[in-house]
Amino acid sequence: VQLQASGGGLVQAGGSLRLSCAASGGTFSTSAVGWFRQVPGKERAFVATISGGGGITYYADSVKGRFTISRDNAKNTVYLQMNSLKPEDTAVYYCAAGRGLATPVKRYDYWGQGTQVTVSS
Repeated sequence: VQLQASGGGLVQAGGSLRLSCAASGGTFSTSAVGWFRQVPGKERAFVATISGGGGITYYADSVKGRFTISRDNAKNTVYLQMNSLKPEDTAVYYCAAGRGLATPVKRYDYWGQGTQVTVSS
């Protein structure tokens, strides 16, 4: 599975962005997909994940109620809608595909390149 993340940018605090993760190859519709983020000097951190069919989602406490993960398997794409953004959400965001819902980085086998999200105060 090849993944391509996009949609990052610069936004003011309180604003919104929607990230997309487009997949090609493999069996995308049966793969769980997660979003992670990383800031310089820190480990990559779990943000959200969604099951292959889209019926199960799970979020990090820090984004619960503000971010929504969804997927359109007909388009081989997973989305991360980010609302009420805060400066602490600034990071490089990565999408990844794995065999089942999980939060650890090591449970995901395929990774896209990152997309930068910067939230100004």
